[in-house]
Amino acid sequence: MSTLVIVESPTKARTISKFLPSSYIVEASMGHVRDLPESKKDIPKEYKGEDWAKLGVNVNEGFDPLYIVPADKKKVVRSLKSALKNASELILATDEDREGESISWHLLQVLAPKVPIKRMVFHEITSEAIKSALQSCREVDENLVHAQETRRILDRLVGYTLSPLLWHKMNNYRLAAGRVQSVAVRLLVNRERQRRAFQSGSYWDLKATLFAPEHEFPAQLVAVGDRNVATGKDFDETTGQIASNRNVLLLDEAAALSLQARIQNKPWSVVKLEERPSTRKPSPPFTTSTMQQEANRKLRMSARETMRVAQSLYERGFITYMRTDSVHLSQQAIAAARTCVENMYGKEYLSPKPRQYTTKSKGAQEAHEAIRPAGETFRTPQATGLSGRELNLYDLIWKRTVACQMADAKQTLTSVQMLVEDARFRASGKRIDFPGFFRAYVEGSDDPEAALEGKEVILPRLVEGDHPECREILPIGHETQPPARYTEASLVKMLESEGIGRPSTYASIIGTIRDRGYAQIISNALIPTFTAFAVTALLEEHFPNLVDPGFTSKMEQTLDDISMGNVDYLPYLQKFYLGEDGLAEQVNARESQIDPETARSVPLAGLEEKVKVKIGKFGPYIQVQEGEEVISASIPQDFTPADLVPEKINLLLKQKLEGPDQLGTHPDNGEAIYLLVGQYGPYVQLGKVTDDNPKPKRASIPKGTKPEDVTLELAVKLLMLPRDLGVHPETGKKIQANLGRFGPYVVHDQGKNGKDYRSLKGDDDPYTVTLERALELLAMPKSVRGNTKLRSLGEHPTEGNAIDLYKGKYGPYIKYNKTNISLPDGTSPDDLTLEQAIELIATKKPTKSSRSSKSSRASSKSKTTKAKTSKTTKTAAKKTTTKSTKATKTAKATTKTTKTAAKKTTSKSTPASKAGATKSTTSNAAKSTGAAAKSTTKAASKNTKTTTKSTKSSPAKEVAGNA
Repeated sequence: MSTLVIVESPTKARTISKFLPSSYIVEASMGHVRDLPESKKDIPKEYKGEDWAKLGVNVNEGFDPLYIVPADKKKVVRSLKSALKNASELILATDEDREGESISWHLLQVLAPKVPIKRMVFHEITSEAIKSALQSCREVDENLVHAQETRRILDRLVGYTLSPLLWHKMNNYRLAAGRVQSVAVRLLVNRERQRRAFQSGSYWDLKATLFAPEHEFPAQLVAVGDRNVATGKDFDETTGQIASNRNVLLLDEAAALSLQARIQNKPWSVVKLEERPSTRKPSPPFTTSTMQQEANRKLRMSARETMRVAQSLYERGFITYMRTDSVHLSQQAIAAARTCVENMYGKEYLSPKPRQYTTKSKGAQEAHEAIRPAGETFRTPQATGLSGRELNLYDLIWKRTVACQMADAKQTLTSVQMLVEDARFRASGKRIDFPGFFRAYVEGSDDPEAALEGKEVILPRLVEGDHPECREILPIGHETQPPARYTEASLVKMLESEGIGRPSTYASIIGTIRDRGYAQIISNALIPTFTAFAVTALLEEHFPNLVDPGFTSKMEQTLDDISMGNVDYLPYLQKFYLGEDGLAEQVNARESQIDPETARSVPLAGLEEKVKVKIGKFGPYIQVQEGEEVISASIPQDFTPADLVPEKINLLLKQKLEGPDQLGTHPDNGEAIYLLVGQYGPYVQLGKVTDDNPKPKRASIPKGTKPEDVTLELAVKLLMLPRDLGVHPETGKKIQANLGRFGPYVVHDQGKNGKDYRSLKGDDDPYTVTLERALELLAMPKSVRGNTKLRSLGEHPTEGNAIDLYKGKYGPYIKYNKTNISLPDGTSPDDLTLEQAIELIATKKPTKSSRSSKSSRASSKSKTTKAKTSKTTKTAAKKTTTKSTKATKTAKATTKTTKTAAKKTTSKSTPASKAGATKSTTSNAAKSTGAAAKSTTKAASKNTKTTTKSTKSSPAKEVAGNA
């Protein structure tokens, strides 16, 4: 007999199997095998009439969750059960965090093993780590399971209670509220509100270029007489004026020019020199949060992409576990890092003694190790064989880990003050005396000025009384800037510092915010949409606690307390949802008070009272009351709330009332050319819309070109497209050149056979490309039609063939052998994992065509059902589900035992090791079939939907035919 080891993914299974004896069989659960129902169709028939069923949680019966085995996991469960039959021992080796613990617990409930059970945990997949983990197995941690389940229930209660309210009040079924997501959206909205309220101020100063022996150096004006010159930090951001408590000299352009003229040819004197030693210590090794931040700053990787790549590196044995709040390093890791330092940089670059770090972040949980290269020795990035994003991220992790064991960087900060007349200038420099850890790693920053850390700024050798030569003085004007928008890195940093959510969830939170249309990324900044403003305003007014960072942070702390066994989860859930001020009561009390018209309004400070911004079915729009008339104008998609200033509102309204601005007339036909702003941005149009000309020729303005910069000449050029290049010699159909959403292209209109496109790249220009060049491009093989390979996902675990992700004409798709599989709606190619791709391939394989689906099902059914099995038996098996029963009822119930019927699941209060000791029982429906049920369980299991209603106070029953 063998030992069955279950992990989450095929990649992890392949890696771990290398370090286990041949008698160990490693299988993948493909993540969770059970979950709450996602939609009404997933709810078992017998529960569809229950009010609580739409939540998937019976809030009136101890918040019992209704678990089902999703359709896409039935095959996985069957495979695991089959493997378990030949095993003498079961080892659950899922990840060591709450989510991994929960996966293991659910596996116990579904598989109901009768063999000894062990829970094995490790934070890296190396030979030494796996061998050590095998010697120190434990039971499933019930507290961690409770904490994860409580989090899941909380998220479900908030999402499924508030989201329908948003749908109905705002007439948008894409919207969703979330326990952490809504707080994160509010942070973005509040920052945008600050930017709208910000009043810019202007100030001037002087910058001088001086020369002393050897080289030039810059100096900045800091004072005139006994008053410091105003800088940006002296302004009140709400007024744009100097703050009342600042005694500084504000220079305007005229004053700066006057001062420049006054000191132009006057002698300069050095009046003060300062040197100050400075020591920089290396940053701690990565946690999940700091890794996401640095990858976003340095590699421009999203939180989602960072976690996807890190997951791959972990499962393939390159790094330690990537979901951690800890900065602790094991003695093995410290020794490996110090060996790297000594071998690559020399002993002088080692810290005098090993560095150990302690975690300081709010709400840190699970004492894992920091993220570092795996193993007793660290492979250099060049020795890994990695490439692309995986190499970049591994390189970042390697450098950060090695640097943390290096010596401090020693610097000397220098400052020179000089006088010319009564104007005081300062020059600042930095000399690196010993680079220390700078040799390996310099931490990134959200502040561009701070990003210069580690670079020397050398000043010439000067002494007091020296007279440097002034070569140039320039007056420089400045505008104060509003608070910077959040990037993914700075939002993650804020969420962590406030204790909102957990680092392991930040990637999915930010992804959901973008997917739901609450924010868009422009130049790496997260910009909230008009919808985000409207939803946040509604939640702030009616459900303030749910978007309060402090309230959400306390929830996280409670979940941490539950995971440590210090708090009972059930009273907490009851108070949160059913209490006097619980969520259910709040929604019932507030729903009738929320006016849909008000809910769809976007409150923006600084707009005239008559101007309203609203969310409509087709996007945001402006509504203005002019006398008795109400005028509406769509807001272009590329407009952000911060862009909606009075000048742009007036432009949109003017176009609506007076028609578009006329740039001039076309030189060839004399028709008027207009400049307009539509839903998708600015464009030019030839002629007006009339009954005879309902669709006049239009052309979008190129990205990066401002509407005010569009000239008649540019408009005429834009309206040249599409250009007719001629006809194809083989088909006689026309070929055109044009400029589209994704750039310039040529197209061959093949009539009934569709259109054949080729992108124009390099020197090819849609305004000058010839018919001959277009024919050459169109003649290129179909394999180079522009379908771009995004990345390789890995190899199929059983067949070994490569699975690749492509970007095609109609969107992203998976290519496996000769099969192309489109990604389901809502699936981001950035988030797609090898496991998800394997599932999609599996669902694609059995179905050759939609026409044969009925016959396939019929055939399958006939093959898996024995001839003597009655229709009644199959129906009964299909309909059986598991419902929780109190201990007293269970004791009284008379049920028939059978080896193949449904198996009893253990309650969460029962130790995991006893899960296999419980007796199997049939449900009433299965029982009515008598002995026939025993012979048909295997067949029926292929066609039934598995449902389980778990309970904390008593064992739940799992029915015949489960998965």
